[in-house]
Amino acid sequence: MSNSLQPHGLQHIKPPSSKRRVPVSQPGMADPHQLFDDTSSAQSQSYGAQRVPGGLGYPAASASPQGAFLADPVSNMAMAYGSSLAAQGKELVDKNIDRFIPVTKLKYYFAVDTMYVGKKLGLLIFPYLHQDWEVQYQQDTPVAPRFDVNAPDLYIPAMAFITYVLVAGLALGTQDRFSPDLLGLQASSALAWLTLEVLAILLSLYLVTVNTDLSTIDLVAFLGYKYVGMIGGVLMGLLFGKIGYYLVLGWCCVSIFVFMIRTLRLKILAEAAAEGIPVRGARNQLRMYLTMAVAAAQPLLMYWLTFHLVR
Repeated sequence: MSNSLQPHGLQHIKPPSSKRRVPVSQPGMADPHQLFDDTSSAQSQSYGAQRVPGGLGYPAASASPQGAFLADPVSNMAMAYGSSLAAQGKELVDKNIDRFIPVTKLKYYFAVDTMYVGKKLGLLIFPYLHQDWEVQYQQDTPVAPRFDVNAPDLYIPAMAFITYVLVAGLALGTQDRFSPDLLGLQASSALAWLTLEVLAILLSLYLVTVNTDLSTIDLVAFLGYKYVGMIGGVLMGLLFGKIGYYLVLGWCCVSIFVFMIRTLRLKILAEAAAEGIPVRGARNQLRMYLTMAVAAAQPLLMYWLTFHLVR
C-alpha cells in the first residue's frame, strides 16, 4: 500500500536497526557493566611517565638498589666504620697470635729443601760416621734447617707421621682388618704417645733443673724422627714378612738411639759443662740418665706401634 492509504495520524515507523549502540560513558564515570575498578589507566600513566624521551617506548632503567645504597652518605659512613673495625681486629689478631701459636717459629722449622731432606734421612738411617753434630748459629740465631743438617725440623716428622698412618692402613687392608675406626685408633695412639713423651721430658727437665735451649718444638721434632724407621720396618714386613720387619726395624732402632744420644747430649750435657758442673757430679749424672732414657724410649715405642701391623 501507498502512504496515502494509511489512516490519518499514523506516521511511518522506521524498523529498528540490527546494530546496538553501546552507551558511551562520560569522562570520570565508571562503566556500569564493570565489576571492579579499573586501575590500569593510572599504571599506564605512570608507565608512560618513565619512558625515555626519544626512545623506542621502553621504560627507563631504574637505579639499582646497590647504587642507591652507595649513594646514601649514612651507608658510606657505616661501611667505612666497618672497614676500620675489621682492620683493627686483623691487627689485634696478628699481634696476639704468637702468644698462642708461634707462627714465626714454625716457619723456621719448615724452612727445608730437597737436599736437606735427603741428607737428613741419610743421617737418621746411618748416623755412625757423622762427626760434627753442632748446630750452626749466626748472630746468636740458629741457621735455617736447609743450611744445616743438624738443625731440627718439623717437615720430616709431619710427613713421616702421615705416611706412617697410610702405611698402617695398607698393612691392615692386606690382612682384611681395615676399618676407619681402627685406622683412627692407630693415629690417635701415635699422637697420644708423642704427647706423653713430650710432657714427661719437660717434667724431667724441670725436676733436674736443666737450663737448656731445648724448646718444646725441638722435642716434637726429635721425637718425630722415629716414624721414619717405623715406616721402613712396616714396609719391609709387608714385602718380606717378619724377618724383613725385624731386620729393618732393628737397624732403625739402633740408628735412632745413636742419633738421639749424640743430638740430645749437646742440648742437655753441654749446658752442664758451660755451667761448670763436674762430669761426675750428681746433677750431671741425672742429666746423662735422662738423655739415655729418652734415647732408649724411641726403639721401644717404634716396636710397640708397629708389631701388630705385621703378621
